[in-house]
Amino acid sequence: MATRGLGIGVVAERTGLAVSAVRYYEDQGLVHPGRNAGGQRAFERSDIRRLSFVRIAQGLGFSIAEIRAALAELPEGRTPTKSDWERISNDFGRILDARIAQMQALRRNLDGCIGCGCLSLERCKLYNPEDRAAKLGQGPRFLLGDTPSDAE
Repeated sequence: MATRGLGIGVVAERTGLAVSAVRYYEDQGLVHPGRNAGGQRAFERSDIRRLSFVRIAQGLGFSIAEIRAALAELPEGRTPTKSDWERISNDFGRILDARIAQMQALRRNLDGCIGCGCLSLERCKLYNPEDRAAKLGQGPRFLLGDTPSDAE
């Protein structure tokens, strides 16, 4: 990496992150700044995009480990191309689509249960005589996708 680059304050301002957050993301291996002659961090312009991606991905619920794995696919030392970002976008898009489908199913089930009010009808997703769902695992099993027939 070149010894001249953007200072941490400039990168923080451009990304909307605190300087401490930029340092944290560096510690997590999400960016790899060089050092200038004075020993200060020297970031590439491409690091602004990387850190902006980190901020957005975290807002969408992705973990640091997931983000680190995605960024590991990008080239170091050059600005990623459109196809580099499209590859990551497609991967994250599939994960987001699955999460959205799971949340929509959960919402449909919750709407039905909340609307019912009695929680004891045979058709209710939470109906669980003699705690049959316990053998399927922890949590609200029928709301997580298991069916009463799975518990028989």
